[in-house]
Order: sequence, then structure tokens, then C-alpha cells
Amino acid sequence: MSASEPRAHALRALISDFLIERLSGKLEKLPSEDPKRTELQAQFQPAVWLEDAARRVQQIQAVTHSLKPIHPDAKGSSLYRPPKALLEGDWVGSHCLGESFDSDVVGNAAALDVYKFLKLSHEGQSLLDLSVSGDADLVAAFSEDETLGREWAAAFAGLAAGRSKLSSHTNAKQLYWLLDDETRSAHDDGAYHLLAPLYPTSLVHRVYQQLQDDRFSDEAKAARAARKEGSYHPRPVREYPDLAIQKLGGTKPQNISQLNSERRGDNCLLASVPPVWKSAAVRPLWGVRSLFEVWGRRPSVQQPTRQLRRFLEGQPPANEVTRRRVRDTVEALVDELIQFQAELLGLEPGWTQSSECELPAAQRAWLDPEDFTPVSGIEPDAGDAVAADFARWLNAQLRSLLPVGDDEFAVWRKLAREALRAVEREQA
Repeated sequence: MSASEPRAHALRALISDFLIERLSGKLEKLPSEDPKRTELQAQFQPAVWLEDAARRVQQIQAVTHSLKPIHPDAKGSSLYRPPKALLEGDWVGSHCLGESFDSDVVGNAAALDVYKFLKLSHEGQSLLDLSVSGDADLVAAFSEDETLGREWAAAFAGLAAGRSKLSSHTNAKQLYWLLDDETRSAHDDGAYHLLAPLYPTSLVHRVYQQLQDDRFSDEAKAARAARKEGSYHPRPVREYPDLAIQKLGGTKPQNISQLNSERRGDNCLLASVPPVWKSAAVRPLWGVRSLFEVWGRRPSVQQPTRQLRRFLEGQPPANEVTRRRVRDTVEALVDELIQFQAELLGLEPGWTQSSECELPAAQRAWLDPEDFTPVSGIEPDAGDAVAADFARWLNAQLRSLLPVGDDEFAVWRKLAREALRAVEREQA
């Protein structure tokens, strides 16, 4: 591909601006009469700096999975594996990042300025991408000597390439993973894979960015203010209780990696401890005509119901995103209903036979099936009836402000019945 002079000129200007900015930052720290100023100005001449950068780029490596966070003294391999090259699964992992992700850089911290240089973007492509593709305009921007320009581009392209033979280290973590092979015994040494876990630095950085946005962005602050005032806001409020921050790299986070340096060494650890249940005593439902009179007063029911009402009041567009959000909320409410049933099934059977129990027959059969005796001799389909009662209850919560009717009733009932039947199959 032949070089385009205007584009090569634009790339040359981009490189020049980067070097001028870095030089200015260094000169500001020196007195005007310091002889080092002349030396620095010579070092930041484009040809001189690019030649030095092409040599130093070999000291660093672009990665998505790094070893240093496992142990700062580990000397083994780190890997560059873009998300699309990873095995997909139902779990959360680096494969979830998609096409847009931040690669990290490990190696000599003194050479990280080369990576910052290669991250410079022109027309949506980084200088690293252009180097990898051998872009003719970039080669021309590097040097009037095409051979020399191509050598430098090839050297920079090596940042994304692997480094030597894969290896682990005594300071790295390793674990034996038992193969799913019924023909081998667990006592057989050959029945195991030896795994060497790496730190998913690109995934960790995405999680960090999401946490920062959810905690400190202007939109997140506005959403929390709206929640406090009891008003609607389109953005959900996300909380991360008991969040812990692990510091990697101490006072020199750049020694771990570039992204670690950008996070100031912060490694966010989500709480992974059992919940502390504060359950009220479970009592029979006496003196009420429907289980929904009691269940509907629960905070875990009122909050999602209120959120659903506010969301629909905002007249969201009739698209798949809206339908999915509504469905997720309704399914969460049904889960709460199933949890409510599970608590009452723990009561002594027969409590619905008391004269104080005014519940409908279907609800009594659903909540106290072991001791239910139908009056008519025909036992009701308790699950279908409770699903319909749930749909009527949800419509009642929404109807005062929203035009819900038979169509919505049918959707709520269908979602509830599917979930209740799944539970029935598990209990059968």
C-alpha cells in the first residue's frame, strides 16, 4: 500500500505532539540553566526517541491475563488472549468482554511510556494496530527511510506477540485438577491436570470501571438522590456492600502492570460471605382473606413492585429491553412468593383447618398441602389458582396509575404458573 502524504503528515503530527507534551513535562521540573535540558531535548527528537522506543518495546508485553498480581516476584509467562479467542460459557469470565476491552502491559515499568505512545489513536485505530498491519502511512511518519520505518513498526507490533516459551514459576500458584475420567482413580497421578491460574487483568479492569461508574458518576449520584426523594430516575441504583480494596504493588503499582497503575493499585474484592438472615417468626395466616395481604407488605415485595410501577410510569419504549426488565422483575416477585410458601410449609401441618383461617381453598391447599381436606371433595389446582391470584394482585398494584388489564393479567399469570410448576416438579 502506497503512503498517503496528508495522512502520513497527520500521523507525524500526532507523534510530534506526544513527544512535545512528554518533553514539556520533564523540562518543567528543571531549572532554566540546567544542562540536562539540552540532553532531554536531544532525546526527544522524533528519530532518536522512536529508535530508543523500538528497542525498549521488547521489555514489555501486551497481556489480558497476567502473573504479577498473583505474586510480584513471579517470573513466569503472562498471556494475551482476546475475549473472542476464549471458550464461552454460562459463567462470568473474560469471554464476556466482547470486542471492546482494555489490554494490559507488563514488564519493565520504565518502558511503559512506549505503550502510552502506541495507544495513541488516529481515525479510530491505535498506533499499535497500525504497526501490526504494517500501515504504509505510519511507516512514512516514522521515518523518511522506509526500511528503517518498517523495522520500527515491526518492533512495535511485537508488543502484542507472545514472549518465548510458556513457563510457570515457584512463586506462581498451581493446583492439580482431577480429570473427569471414570477409568482413572484419584490416586493415579496421571488423572490430573496441573493448572497455573493467571490474573484476568482485562476483566478486573472492566469490573473496576463499572464499580467506579456505579459509585461515583454523576448519573449514579443523581439516581441515589432520586431514590432518597422517592422520585423516578431511569438509571438503577447499584450498591456494593462490604466492598474490600486490595492494594497491588504497594507504593509502585506500575511495577505490577499499566492498568494496575491506572487503578492506583486498587483491586476491588466483592463480598463473598454468607448473608446474615434477620427473619421474623413465621406465623399462620389467620384473620386474612388472602395470603397476598401479608406477603404484599414485605419490603422484599414492596420495593421491586414500586420500582416496576415507576419504570412503567416513565412510558419506556416497547422493545426487547423493556420486556426483559419487566419479566425479570415479575419473576423476582414470583421467587419471593415461592420463598413465602417455603416458610409456611415449615409450620405444623393442619394450621389451615383452624376456624381462624379465612384463606380461599386453593391458597390453603398450596400453603398446607399435607393436611388439606377439600370441602367439595374435589381438590383445586392450587398452583393455577395462586398464579391467577398473583396476577390479580399485581394488576391491582399497577392499575391506579397504569392502564393494565386482561393482557397484562395473562402475562403475569403465565410467568407465575411456569415458576410454580417448576417447583412442583422438583418436589415431586
